[in-house]
Amino acid sequence: MDEREYWVGFSVFPGIGPLKFKALLQRFGTAKDAWSARKGDLQKIIGEVLSNKFDRFRSEFSIKLYLSKLKEKRVSFVLTADKEYPKLLAQIKNPPFVLYIKGEGALLGNDPAKRGVPSLRQNQSPASATPRTIAVVGTRRITNYGREVTEMFVHELVDAGFTIVSGLALGVDAVAHKSALEARGKTIAVLGCGVDCCTPAENQALYNSIVSGRGCVISELPLGHPPTKGSFPSRNRIIAGLSLGVLVTEGAEDSGSLITADYAFKFNRKVFAVPGPITSGLSKGPYKLIKKGAKLVTTGEDILYEFKSQNSPLRPAQRDFAGQAKLRNVTKEEDKILKILENEAMNFDEIVRHSGFDSGKIGSILSVMEIRGLIESTDGGMFGIIRET
Repeated sequence: MDEREYWVGFSVFPGIGPLKFKALLQRFGTAKDAWSARKGDLQKIIGEVLSNKFDRFRSEFSIKLYLSKLKEKRVSFVLTADKEYPKLLAQIKNPPFVLYIKGEGALLGNDPAKRGVPSLRQNQSPASATPRTIAVVGTRRITNYGREVTEMFVHELVDAGFTIVSGLALGVDAVAHKSALEARGKTIAVLGCGVDCCTPAENQALYNSIVSGRGCVISELPLGHPPTKGSFPSRNRIIAGLSLGVLVTEGAEDSGSLITADYAFKFNRKVFAVPGPITSGLSKGPYKLIKKGAKLVTTGEDILYEFKSQNSPLRPAQRDFAGQAKLRNVTKEEDKILKILENEAMNFDEIVRHSGFDSGKIGSILSVMEIRGLIESTDGGMFGIIRET
């Protein structure tokens, strides 16, 4: 077996993470020599308890059999020692020394075919030197408002050429992945379990769409590894590490998405937060991040400005009022509201009646449109189009 395969063997053994693995390489020179080292020598590096467990593990575990399972499940892997390892992720402290990939591995700068592991997609294109990746995360208990803003931002970011990174959780994560695929964009799902698992089970159809379409799922955990309490914070560090920035669209004050944002702060990545209704508990997370230094954003253009993406195909909404409102980058629902308000301002109930949408959906749409600067509300409860002069 070659050196790379011993790296994979160590990645399966629980208890040896990036720090301990690095120490083993420094002491023994190669993973192969560390794998076959005397138990007494291992104790000096990883301690007596862990070395005893590892001694039993290596006597029972077959690396060759495990590699066969990877091929069978069409899973590839990349090491920190490989030139194909994601460049952004390699910049963080203690990145995963083995990263498992199922789907379009070229999104990470890794072509599985070059390593002798079959890919689901036979005609993968090479990844760019620095992929344009951005994480979109938030609450599992997504509201209509959160759904609207997540879909809006993802569509705008995909139009600008970004790959969407998220964690395949319920709520904002799932909406982010789905919206990216619907916009014919690319998406990367970082899992808190093995890449051959789907957690939660409710997202199985989405998981299948990602790995068989324009995306991939990745994890530092081996095949069959179930999610654990500690695996999700660790997953969040990978989400932040893979991304140029992290966008939080909706979340409570204790939302797990804030962990991802905190990692982004530590990694000197950009953090963006979408303001929400001040009466909603799910707006507290973004406001908390804004106080810590996150950039308040209301459109994808705000994010592009931070990245200085002046050549992006995304253009801000343009208004030309001569009896007609001509706008770009609006949803079908927003366009319908604009047509309703084209000639006169209306109150909430009138908009509900004319649109045919339920009041909850209208409330969400109007909130997003106000944030985007498409409409404005008055003290008298009327909504009207913002007419530029």
